[in-house]
Amino acid sequence: MSGTDGEKLTLRADHVAGAAFVAFGAVIIALSGDLPVGALSMPGAGFLPRIVAVLTIVFGLALILRASAESPPFAELDWADGKHALTVTAITGGGILLYERLGFIVTMLLTLMALLTIVERRNPLRAAVFCVLIVGVTYASFVYGLKTPLPEFGY
Repeated sequence: MSGTDGEKLTLRADHVAGAAFVAFGAVIIALSGDLPVGALSMPGAGFLPRIVAVLTIVFGLALILRASAESPPFAELDWADGKHALTVTAITGGGILLYERLGFIVTMLLTLMALLTIVERRNPLRAAVFCVLIVGVTYASFVYGLKTPLPEFGY
């Protein structure tokens, strides 16, 4: 949608991506509306989601406004990576659905293993070692360092 007086307005990839970020931020604000925001000195559960959503909207608007000739026209985009993106989205969605049932440790191990072995085609043994280390450090950081309980298996 950029152009001058005599130039046809063109829908560009940055316009679509920016609009998607704005819409996503609005959905997050709508879904987290019931959570208390609190105050700066004592933030509530809705504080961080609201900040992230507002920043997502601001950067989405910036992306829309700066869309220029360097952003390819949306109609000319190559969708070769579509299968890759759908696979990542499906695995991540599965992890979200299983998170409360299987708990943090099991879900994150399965999700990371799937992403590394199915999507990135990494060596399964090396991926397993990496996943165990990352999930272990993350779990210890939250549970022991931040004193934040995480869902456990069968929670």
